Amino acid sequence: MNAPATPPGKRPPGPRPAPLPVGAPCPRPGCDGRVESTGFCSTRGHAVRCAAPGGPGGVPPVPESPPTAGARRRAETAQLFTVGPAGDGLLDLPVISTPSPEALVVTDPRVPAGGKTCGHEGCTAVVGRSYAGQAALPVGFCDRCGHPYDFTPRLAPGDLVGGQYRVVGCVANGGLGWVYLAHDMRLDGNPVALKGLINDRDPVALQREKEELRVLIGSDHPDIVRVINFVSHKDSTGPGGDGQDKDSQDGDGPGGDSSHTRYIVMEFVRGMHLSQVRDRITRGEGPFGEDRVFEYVLSYGCRILDALESLHRKNLVYCDLKPNNVMHYADRIKLIDLGAVRDLDDRTGHVLGARGFTAPEVVRMGVEGLSVRSDLFTLGATLRTLSEGCGKQPPGLGAESYARVLARATAADPRQRFGSAREMAEQLRGVLREIRSLRTRTETPEPSTLFAATATLLDASLGRVPPLERWLTGEVRPLLDPGLPEPGRVPHHLPVPYPDPADPAAALLAQPTTSGPRRLIQQLYASGRETVEICFRQLRAHLELGELDAARERLTTARALLGGLAPYDWRLCWHQGLLCLARRDTEAAQGEFERVYHALPGEYAPKLALGYCAEKAGAPADAERYYDAVWQRSRSTQGSAVFGLARLRLAAGDRTGAVALLGSLPEVSRHYDAARIACVRVLAGRLEGGDGPLLPDRSDLAAAFGRLPRLYLDEGHHAGPARDRLEAEILEVALERVAVRAGAARTGSRPPAGPGDSTDDEEFTLRTRLEAKLRRLARQAPAPAGLAALVDLANSVRPKTRF
Repeated sequence: MNAPATPPGKRPPGPRPAPLPVGAPCPRPGCDGRVESTGFCSTRGHAVRCAAPGGPGGVPPVPESPPTAGARRRAETAQLFTVGPAGDGLLDLPVISTPSPEALVVTDPRVPAGGKTCGHEGCTAVVGRSYAGQAALPVGFCDRCGHPYDFTPRLAPGDLVGGQYRVVGCVANGGLGWVYLAHDMRLDGNPVALKGLINDRDPVALQREKEELRVLIGSDHPDIVRVINFVSHKDSTGPGGDGQDKDSQDGDGPGGDSSHTRYIVMEFVRGMHLSQVRDRITRGEGPFGEDRVFEYVLSYGCRILDALESLHRKNLVYCDLKPNNVMHYADRIKLIDLGAVRDLDDRTGHVLGARGFTAPEVVRMGVEGLSVRSDLFTLGATLRTLSEGCGKQPPGLGAESYARVLARATAADPRQRFGSAREMAEQLRGVLREIRSLRTRTETPEPSTLFAATATLLDASLGRVPPLERWLTGEVRPLLDPGLPEPGRVPHHLPVPYPDPADPAAALLAQPTTSGPRRLIQQLYASGRETVEICFRQLRAHLELGELDAARERLTTARALLGGLAPYDWRLCWHQGLLCLARRDTEAAQGEFERVYHALPGEYAPKLALGYCAEKAGAPADAERYYDAVWQRSRSTQGSAVFGLARLRLAAGDRTGAVALLGSLPEVSRHYDAARIACVRVLAGRLEGGDGPLLPDRSDLAAAFGRLPRLYLDEGHHAGPARDRLEAEILEVALERVAVRAGAARTGSRPPAGPGDSTDDEEFTLRTRLEAKLRRLARQAPAPAGLAALVDLANSVRPKTRF
């Protein structure tokens, strides 16, 4: 009887040929070459690593497609997927429509292009690479550690595994095993994935498979691949193998029977690896070529971090995160290939990780370097790989915030990285909201978990009705003050950090209090506690009292309490920045807030502080980038940012732009009324110009007078001292404008007033109204001298009688 034909992709029965050692003579007749570490002849480049047993005549290895063909195959597979637009939600991803599972089967499962990392006992050498244009060898030895490798698939189409799963073919290979598509014959042919081992002779790999089984069985996270079953299958390629299924569903672990190979049965995920998504991003293809691409990358990061957090809570680390180990299916993601997952309490064995994605301390120390932070490094490297080929950049400050969040995640010193997956996810979401808001110019607010929104406004005067002293200083026609606060007052207008929940005094500090700063300092001392957060709270109280030396002493105590963690605690930098502002050292404060921004790239508080520092330093372009990022993200709570943007417009002489910004503050904002007052003052204000004060035109003044009755002033009353002062300010400017135009017309430097412009009747009306307002202001004077000054001012603007 003729022997049955060997199925495609499967090695003929019988023992494997023994590879020749490095340096052995080339087995080809008449060849004087030697076997090199690549597995090829040194003279003629023959593939000679696998020699036929019992004779010098070598047999060629299983034919192998060159790497370019493998890359072409991956590209062809990727084209089977269609990608539709994403929804409008913050974390929404493009929708991937998948082909039939059978369309994903690889017809020529060979050595992966570029080879694979050996991984045996931590060996980082690459095995199975092509040589001199020839295909790579599927079987051989690592030239560094000498360990054998075998990339030949164990299963062929039609094999029945475990008496239940009919193999269709190979679809991929992971770090340790081939992945096959199979149909569950007991569940109406439902597609499943079978994963076995590449190096089934490797006890380390076998132990890792046990770990993967344990992790998969215990995992119930929707973004982690789900295990269904585990079975073993008779290895037809081993000694005496007959190719028939001798399935087992008992508890035998991998390697319990050398003639059986263990397979994990998992849900079949029909989607693209993120490495395929990266290719589409690089090509700018479909939704991955849109301006929203960085938002998709950050969405991947947030979803992956949620899955990692579920592992970390079980004291497990993933270790081997990379684009090939994450799949995008439909509008979701799934972590696959958990063979490298390990318990943090297990410090034995070796770490499996991909080159370029493994944290440096793990490369240097092995398992001793593993931690939650090493996992976060792999995620940062994965996100960077996805985005580095993108031709587009996030708008505004978004590009810098994105770069900073990756820089912290991949810092060489693990203590400089994020402390947990949840902490990193919060910052990723913050950067995502920032980029989305800057792109769409619509807010995407989310309360900060680190900073409390302040009730005060980063504005010295623009949003306030001018005080009575404005008319008592002797300066009759002052320029409009844009309201940039002095550095010493800024610490009181910036957001306040929430107490660290881990601080022993967190509960005490979270209690509301009506005590003033002096009494609060005394009460905290009386508590008998000396914690970092108590020092910070006392520091802010001392700044409020102007006691800078005492504030510096509290900062020194907090640094001492933190000990070796002090260089990595952003709270120290924040409070040092506040102290520098109180000392009017804006440049030093900017450096401290830069460090906070690096640590917390998704937070708005350090950007608001940096915006002020840049504005104070005379760098309007930098200030605008910071203010705009804060303002666009949360317009209802970030009134300080829009006032900063308005000041920048006023400095450029853009009255209309400043009013438009201030007028866009939502009514729900606590600073809404201040913004409406500021609009009126800007419309009627004297701005600094090149040749003198820049006065508003007729339409600006009309708009100011039109807005005045709608302002909420004097506790809602239609008349009162605040409304009188604001109206008097507008009338003064209106009268000045009339006088300037009248004087210009008399001298001939400007044409006479035309229809609808200033007239003598208009001047008479303005003088009459202003005189009445100034006499009303005189009633607000606290002293006789002020009363007299205001009466004199009223008399000076009194119109001449017509009779």
